[in-house]
Amino acid sequence: MTAHRRSQPIAPIAPTGPTAPSSAPSEAASPDADAALARHRAALQERFPLPPQALSPLPHATRDGATAGQRRRPARLLAVALPAAAAALLAWQDPAWRTEHIATGPDRRASVELVDGSVVELDTSTRLTVSRHLRSRRVVLQEGRALFDVQPSRWRPFLVDAGSTQVRVLGTAFDVRRRGDDVMVTVLRGRVAVAGNHADATLQANDQIHVQAGALGSTAPVNATDATAWRHGHLVFDRTPLPEVLAEIARYSGRPVRLGDASLAQLEVSGVYRTANADALLTLLPSFLPVRVDTPPDADGERWVLPRPGKP
Repeated sequence: MTAHRRSQPIAPIAPTGPTAPSSAPSEAASPDADAALARHRAALQERFPLPPQALSPLPHATRDGATAGQRRRPARLLAVALPAAAAALLAWQDPAWRTEHIATGPDRRASVELVDGSVVELDTSTRLTVSRHLRSRRVVLQEGRALFDVQPSRWRPFLVDAGSTQVRVLGTAFDVRRRGDDVMVTVLRGRVAVAGNHADATLQANDQIHVQAGALGSTAPVNATDATAWRHGHLVFDRTPLPEVLAEIARYSGRPVRLGDASLAQLEVSGVYRTANADALLTLLPSFLPVRVDTPPDADGERWVLPRPGKP
């Protein structure tokens, strides 16, 4: 993937209005952190100038950016996470010059080029925040899935936070999928370090790791091209557990799908399917699995996958 390659939008599943930029709850900013940053901003900007501004927002992603002087969100986040004195120290050591909030709706993907030339490809229903710091480049993935093609920088590492999981890289291409505290990291090129709560692991091309609530699983070999086929509007399953398949159907159809019996979690699905037609896959499941699909009249669009009568 080059820095200017952009994935095409998938066919609409349930068109909606523009996605609103994500916003964090308002907390009191740390005056010490703000003062430390303000006193030295001019000197730091002169010594470490920013590259030209990034491209204009793409039509399929909302993009909301602000410099550190315009918006105090990085300082607010530090004030919540650390005591005021530590927040002031961090703001001095690694101040944020610019923060952007990028989001896609339930029926759109998008490709966004960052100011450093790195490219982020966002899957549907994805929210993330990008901040450029003096000594680092940071992304917080709040929800969804994104592929990062990172421009190398020896002195400014690229960090992705997904809940209790952090991915650190100098220059590579990798994919991060997040559902709450459930995170999957797949490497297409180069090497990344993945850190959980109590352990870390180094991944290289065609490696994948599953992290649940900060606990790292085992590194497993995968076909990274298949694992990132969502970029081209496809889902590739290879003996994928049914709960994972249902989560993907729910993601792309925009409607919840529940597993009604724990015994069905052992079932597996293989094949290639279109993300734009996720509901068709749900309808197809009873043709090759011992299940039935039920939509209760009062379920408000929620679907249930249950054991087929007369089948184990």
